[in-house]
Amino acid sequence: RRVEREVVRPMLDGMRDAGHPYQGILYVGLMIDDGAPSVVEFNCRFGDPEAQVLLPLLQTDAVDLFEAIALGHLADLELAIRDGAAACVVLASEGYPGSYEKGREITGLEAASSTGALVFHAGVARDESGNAVTNGGRVLGVTGLGETLELALETAYAAADAIDFEGKTLRRDIGQKGMQHLAS
Repeated sequence: RRVEREVVRPMLDGMRDAGHPYQGILYVGLMIDDGAPSVVEFNCRFGDPEAQVLLPLLQTDAVDLFEAIALGHLADLELAIRDGAAACVVLASEGYPGSYEKGREITGLEAASSTGALVFHAGVARDESGNAVTNGGRVLGVTGLGETLELALETAYAAADAIDFEGKTLRRDIGQKGMQHLAS
C-alpha cells in the first residue's frame, strides 16, 4: 500500500496530468531497505517470473483482458482471479547473472510436472539427441499453485527439487516474507 501511495499513484497521476494516461501492464521493480521502497525500474511488461506466477491465477481470458486494456474498455470487463495462491521459483545456471556454462543436461522434467507444478522453459534447448539442456542463465520457472501460499510453495519446491542439472541454483527464500506477513 505504501508503494502504491508513494510511488505508483503519483507516477500515474503525473502521466495523466501531462496528457499521457497509462494503460497496460506496469511492473515496478523495487529494492526495499529498512521498509523504504526505492524504484529500480518501471517496466511495461511482465518479466518471465512475474507472468509465470500471476497468469496461472487469471481465469479471465488473457486476450480479452489485453484487448480491453488496449481499447480502453477495461471497466467493462469482469476480471476473474482464481482463489488460492501461486509461487514461482527460478532455476538458474551457476554463475548467472554473470558467465555460466551451457549444454548441461536437464533431468527430472517429467517428475516435476507430475507434482502438479507448471514448468516454464526459458534458457532451455535440445541437444542433437533430443535431450533438454541448459541454454541460458534463467533456465526454468517452476510455479506451484495451492489453496494457500504455503501449499503453493511446497508444490513449487517439490517440483524444483525433482529437476536436476549440473550447476543448478535457486533461492530457498521465495515466499518467506509473504508467509511472515500472513502469520502476523
